[in-house]
Amino acid sequence: MNMTAFAPEESMHSARPDHEVIIVGAGISGIGTAVQLKADGIDDILILERSIDVGGTWRDNRYPGIAVDITSFTYSFSFEQNPNWSRIFAPGSELYQYTRRVASKYGIYPHIRFGVEVQQARFDKHNDLWVLTLKQGKTLRARHLVSAGGGLISPKLPDIEGLDNFEGDIIHTARWPKGIDLKGKRVAVIGTGATAVQLVPEIARQVRQLDVYQRTPIWVLKKPDRTLPGWLKTLFRASPALQQGIRSVTDASSETLMVLSAIYYRQAPWIVRACEKAALQNMYEQLPDRQDLWEKLSPAYGFGCKRPTFSNEYFKTFAQDNVELVTTPIRHITRRGITTNDGKSRPIDVLVLATGYKTFEKGNIPSFELIGSNGTDLGQFWHDNRYQAYEGLTIPGYPNFYIMLGPYALIGTSYFKMVEGNAIHLSRCIRESHRRAATRVEVRQEAHDSYFQDIQKRQQGTVFLNHNCATSNSYYFDRHGDAPMLRPSTSLEMLWRAKHLPMTHYQFSGGGDRQGMIQPATDSAKSVWN
Repeated sequence: MNMTAFAPEESMHSARPDHEVIIVGAGISGIGTAVQLKADGIDDILILERSIDVGGTWRDNRYPGIAVDITSFTYSFSFEQNPNWSRIFAPGSELYQYTRRVASKYGIYPHIRFGVEVQQARFDKHNDLWVLTLKQGKTLRARHLVSAGGGLISPKLPDIEGLDNFEGDIIHTARWPKGIDLKGKRVAVIGTGATAVQLVPEIARQVRQLDVYQRTPIWVLKKPDRTLPGWLKTLFRASPALQQGIRSVTDASSETLMVLSAIYYRQAPWIVRACEKAALQNMYEQLPDRQDLWEKLSPAYGFGCKRPTFSNEYFKTFAQDNVELVTTPIRHITRRGITTNDGKSRPIDVLVLATGYKTFEKGNIPSFELIGSNGTDLGQFWHDNRYQAYEGLTIPGYPNFYIMLGPYALIGTSYFKMVEGNAIHLSRCIRESHRRAATRVEVRQEAHDSYFQDIQKRQQGTVFLNHNCATSNSYYFDRHGDAPMLRPSTSLEMLWRAKHLPMTHYQFSGGGDRQGMIQPATDSAKSVWN
């Protein structure tokens, strides 16, 4: 790695930050972080967003049938409940509009610079600054840097021979084209994850023929969804406490289903068994006369090894005359169709790739090159040495840096909960650096290592290491065989730790080293999440 082409010599001694905090990404993470910082009196914030609006995943994903797969009462900011959801499981367009309303209400838009993409960030250890190089060729300097890119932003293409040769339309669900008409066409969908579960029933109503290519079945539970009546929305507006009470109930049920079942598998395997039984029953009820499909649609791996989902229509779609479930592996894609290993070729007009996203892979988290004070790119370090971060947020060797979706950061109930905890945590770090007149904040190696050891110990009791996950083809797992996507804890523990973890786990330096004369004190966050 060439370390000589860093910065002009004068910047080593005189550079000052353009902003106290730069946040990369204006999705849920970026908005939530900015709201928390502003509530805590930190207003010198710049958000860099490569697109033209806020919303992240919910802005980009517009495929037919897109909706949340956790109730909207839980899947939202706790400080900004929305009384106007149209359904218990809101459509994706409503989540997009929700992020726009939050950004507007809390004054986030003036802090955002749209159409800007970060190419590299490098830590200037002489000035305790992050120097960001933008793809547009300009540079910016920040005292603190927050990576707020989501995990589901980089579409993953299948490694199938002949994909580039197909002459029809190829659509990845993450880049669904506006106005495309599938009526009367022969369509193939590759992939049967959570996205396909929402998509398949919707497009099956339009197309002449739909072939669904399945590599790995998915656990699908009944979806307790319904339209929310107008009188209930009126009650929510009149009494926010009522909606908060319903949120508490949906939080508890989601916590049991999505967290306790996976994280505490050894202690409570009956929860997983009950979920598996319920999912199979859902399939039997939707396909009562199609035993020929039961085995094909029944997962061979344990519930929780990959993200389960909800649907009351997915299974019954395969009983339609114009829908075929194909489980024979694909041999190659031709100019006009798909050929499977049994030699059968199926002609198609449109190829839909419901093949998910890159998650914990080099080049995706973070989405730009990040060179720390140790001279090492973070993505390369994780690629070589396992994904790890203290509380899923900070890493030794990368001072003044916070990654919102770090290893073992995500709480299974809701992405918003992770944002809440990490925003509180990083705000405490920045405010403590102000109190100490320090210019550098870095997690202590021993605190980081102790935390990582505890995470690995907890992982031993999870479903990931105990319930036949090898065949799940789950994005929860990385190249090291670890499952760094989900944090092995409840959301209550995560939020408590974010608010109370000792600041002595961090080193504060710079600013004339004045911090050494100040004794640590317990801070009190003005949290918007309370």
